[in-house]
Amino acid sequence: MRDLLIRGADLCLTMDDAGREIAGCDVLVRGGVVAEVGPGLVAPGAEVVSAAGCLLTPGLVNTHHHLYQTLTRAVPAAQDALLFGWLETLYPIWARFGPEEMFVSAQVGLAELALSGCSLTSDHLYLFPNGARLDDTVAAAREVGLRFHPTRGAMSIGRSQGGLPPDSLVEAEGAILEDCIRVIDAFHDPAEGAMLRVGVAPCSPFSVSRDLMREAAVLARHKGVMLHTHLAENDEDVAYSLERFGCRPGQYAEDLGWTGPDVWHAHCVKLDAGEVALFARTGTGVAHCPCSNCRLGSGIAPVRGMRDAGVKVGLGVDGSASNDAGNLVAEARMAMLLQRVARGADAMSAREALWIATRGGAEVLGRPDCGRIAVGARADLALWDMGGIEAAGSWDRAALLLAGPVRVRDLWVEGRRVVADGRLCTIDLPAVLRRHAELARNLA
Repeated sequence: MRDLLIRGADLCLTMDDAGREIAGCDVLVRGGVVAEVGPGLVAPGAEVVSAAGCLLTPGLVNTHHHLYQTLTRAVPAAQDALLFGWLETLYPIWARFGPEEMFVSAQVGLAELALSGCSLTSDHLYLFPNGARLDDTVAAAREVGLRFHPTRGAMSIGRSQGGLPPDSLVEAEGAILEDCIRVIDAFHDPAEGAMLRVGVAPCSPFSVSRDLMREAAVLARHKGVMLHTHLAENDEDVAYSLERFGCRPGQYAEDLGWTGPDVWHAHCVKLDAGEVALFARTGTGVAHCPCSNCRLGSGIAPVRGMRDAGVKVGLGVDGSASNDAGNLVAEARMAMLLQRVARGADAMSAREALWIATRGGAEVLGRPDCGRIAVGARADLALWDMGGIEAAGSWDRAALLLAGPVRVRDLWVEGRRVVADGRLCTIDLPAVLRRHAELARNLA
């Protein structure tokens, strides 16, 4: 691979340990890794990309998504529902998906993330109708070119057993664990710089048994992979935990082995002070999904309190059926604004929210090699054109979330160009969108 020199960025937000912000910055990339950072670099024979007028940041990191949901945006019957009613409306539609729906929806979701500057994303796929497999989303990520951390989700408690999903969408628990082993063995790469890692992710406390949660944790630790699920998303979620398990969600998680630095939970809107302290003490991570939490009326997660207590927090766009979009810049801005609504204008700065969207997310996903621009880190880089109308008049280029574009100009993942001049350059996006539209019409 030819060396790459990104030359003369107006400002580089490194997100490194020192929090450096470097004006007039160059970045040299060699072999998919950041080789040098600073002004005035010389690299004979390298491909040179001018970054004049631009802000350079690490690629953004998405810690929670359901990529398949790009096919069910703005479904009328689900537009104004709370979480449980929203799920009950959409489960029958999702039950009609197959491998092509999973593949094409993932292509679209990953493309949307890339155009918003995302270089590393997780995905939580917890239903596998009509022959669909995790392999379908893995194939999509390889085509789009993002660094990918899919999780093999599952639902095993159907409506007839007191769960929320229809029985047609649940799986036998033995088969779930067997397929977890299969996808880990087939795809998981534990090496530094890995483009693909796999996690284990039973969907939620209200769709799987305690036994599956416990056995999934044992399996994941035996295989050396991370654990993920939904937790404490709204008041209904907490009430279900109290009624069915006799404890709050945090206690449920701890009792079943679902706390620790290899675990991250999505949402956590309703964690109380004791649960926040538990997560901080155990190194458990949180995927904060502000737009989805607003859309479903779930509430405002106590992110300021989590951060102050030392909890690892990253951002998640969540599925497009509950967010309606998959833009990580918009997500980071919403995270900042909601903490200000809840705690005051000084509760969260634009810089801190962007740190959560980059370095914070990388820490949640166990990727110290990502989320920063520093010598030896992976070359996942986002270049933002600050010459457009969105940033006109801005006095502070680092305040991207206050005044700046929501679409990236250029994006590199492992030093390879994924977005160039605002256009995806790895797949034929117009053709993918045409097929995506056909599939959505068929479902409707």
